Amino acid sequence: MGSIFSPKMPSLPPVQPLPEPPSTEISQEEKDRIAAEQAAIERKRKGRKSTILTGPLGAEEEAEVQKKTLLGS
Repeated sequence: MGSIFSPKMPSLPPVQPLPEPPSTEISQEEKDRIAAEQAAIERKRKGRKSTILTGPLGAEEEAEVQKKTLLGS
């Protein structure tokens, strides 16, 4: 009775061989293009670094601790 209600499993397809990996050798013009992109990224990173006025622990300069008076004396 169990064979009536359980479906037969289809056979698995044959395993295909793996494709060959692409060549890891890079042409000279590709190397030049990558070097130019990396140089541009470094230039942009240095440009933003000069605008950051705080360090990882907060402001790096001394805080003003004198208390101003209302009368100005």
